[in-house]
Amino acid sequence: MSARGPYFRDGEVALVTGAGGGIGRATAVRFAAEGARVVAVDLQEEGLAGTVAEVEAAGGEGLAVIADVTDEAQVEAAVAAAVECFGRLDCAHNNAGTSGTPAPFTDLSLEEWDRVVRLNLTGLFLGMKHELRVMAPAGRGAIVNTSSGAGLIGFPSLPHYVASKHGVLGLTKTAAQEYARSGIRVNAVCPGTTDTPMMQAFIGGDEGIEKMMKRTVPTGELGRPEQIAEAVVWLCSDRASFVNGDTMLVDGGTVCR
Repeated sequence: MSARGPYFRDGEVALVTGAGGGIGRATAVRFAAEGARVVAVDLQEEGLAGTVAEVEAAGGEGLAVIADVTDEAQVEAAVAAAVECFGRLDCAHNNAGTSGTPAPFTDLSLEEWDRVVRLNLTGLFLGMKHELRVMAPAGRGAIVNTSSGAGLIGFPSLPHYVASKHGVLGLTKTAAQEYARSGIRVNAVCPGTTDTPMMQAFIGGDEGIEKMMKRTVPTGELGRPEQIAEAVVWLCSDRASFVNGDTMLVDGGTVCR
């Protein structure tokens, strides 16, 4: 909670996808600490249970919804569950995603391309679509999408991931312009190399890889999920009321534009 009091004081409801761990869990917990009621969405039941327990420990109310964000019917049902349980939807953090399996451009399979783009980009589009359908009639709302530093620059052997994260920024800017007069703000965060379960799986316990990744960050350290969560929750709050269509880097200075 900030020195000026919690960001959310009127029963606001925040939906977070990819909430079973990492950045999604940290964001769900931060929303709760700032006074919001939280709808945590993920495919992993065990991870969701842990997130809801942390939300409640932070003093909040939490609802766990198991859903595949690439399935439109399940996404629509998750948003409907938020409204049915809490009566409203004020904020959303579309965060579910994957880094994909690295491969040289010409070796990347169509199946792997489709898998990554469907989760990182199509899944995010579906979330926004159904969140906006609820927020627009209310005349108020805030959405934050998780892109990446890879949404701004290229990385060898990750064409599927890079393309999907660039696409996230395009969707963010388009919705920001289209829904601004409906009272809805849409922004994106671009995390840098962050110490999440997904990142640890990529590192695979190899200290050499971890040291190499740390050297790419000017601060010399990996980011923490809680640092990304701070940015997301602030962007969703009224203290960012004139921030719309923005891309916020939270990467320790790795990508300096």
